[in-house]
Amino acid sequence: MAKRVGMEVSVTIGEVVKLANADVIAAYPITPQTHIVEHLAELVADGELDAQYIPVESEHSAMSACLGASAVGARTFTATAGQGLELMHEVLYVASSMRLPIVMTVANRALSAPISIWSDHSDAMSVRDTGWIQIFTENGQEVVDNVLCAFRIGEDRRVLLPVMIHLDGFYLTHVIEPILLPEQGEVNKFIPPNQYPLPLDPAKPVSMGGFAPPIIYTETKKAQEVNLRAAKEIILQCWEEFGSRFHRYYHPVECYHCEGADVLLLTMGSFSETASMAIDKMRKEGRDVGLLKLRLWRPFPFEEIRQAVRNAEVLIILDRALSFGGPGGPVCSEIRSALYNEAKKPKVISFVGGLGGRDITVAGFEEIVNRGIEISQKGSEQEFEMFGVRE
Repeated sequence: MAKRVGMEVSVTIGEVVKLANADVIAAYPITPQTHIVEHLAELVADGELDAQYIPVESEHSAMSACLGASAVGARTFTATAGQGLELMHEVLYVASSMRLPIVMTVANRALSAPISIWSDHSDAMSVRDTGWIQIFTENGQEVVDNVLCAFRIGEDRRVLLPVMIHLDGFYLTHVIEPILLPEQGEVNKFIPPNQYPLPLDPAKPVSMGGFAPPIIYTETKKAQEVNLRAAKEIILQCWEEFGSRFHRYYHPVECYHCEGADVLLLTMGSFSETASMAIDKMRKEGRDVGLLKLRLWRPFPFEEIRQAVRNAEVLIILDRALSFGGPGGPVCSEIRSALYNEAKKPKVISFVGGLGGRDITVAGFEEIVNRGIEISQKGSEQEFEMFGVRE
């Protein structure tokens, strides 16, 4: 039976990594993810987790250490946020290209300048092309569940890819929630031992990630793209099995009150809970409005998005990152692209908001929906609108 605990979400992540029997944690502290690796350090120091803990001098070094650990077949975990993820950026490509199933939680944080320790999705969007699987979570329970799934997915021999689990900094990392923690035996049944098929072995020396001339580079990138897209089927299988075992089900795109909705709002991460309250209020007022929650960011769920919006007239997308000089938010840009060739599609309205930790209230989401409907009817001279900008 699962145990219900009241625990800070960051601390809970450490407990989940312990349940997953991680072998190596390489980490560097950065707000707002520090509590994750601090708790893991305590678990290792106290003998509660039999793992090698590597304190490094930077996030670049943390991911570099993860490369070596994963390459020898160790179950490997790290965590970071914002600027730390950017310092890792170069090495992230190596992890995915070398098919190393590292698991990393990212406590989403705004990027400088100016310096902000607060949450938005600019860091997550900056690494969308690094070849990692990326999954967004809405609350602490979803974080726990998807960290467990991340080990199962990444280490599957049909996948062998690194996985990022995104949780909003402070909105989730520092919040105490009631969370169901599974028992060790249940986790052992769900996550089999890591049996990496191509481990580095001094007895059989090999070269990994070496020089590639132009004659083979394109083919290697094609193979990587095919593999990442193919991983989606295994992700769905994992979520289905997780649901059958633990009775909580996850999907690439999740609908809330979408039945008969002419207008849909799309969000990602913890803001989805606040948006749900706005949808509840508008539904009670007799308005046909629904909410889409985009959970799987990479590989991108093209078919699920198309299916979810097929009957809507208006799709309002809230991005929490700004694509400077571009069409607004990266999420809206990709969804517009996914719908471009569809014969029937909704009008897509782009908003950018919640930057640098700026909150959006229930009333704020109502305002976004109302303004989005107005734009769909009357048009706008702007490619997108930034919500909540003070005059």
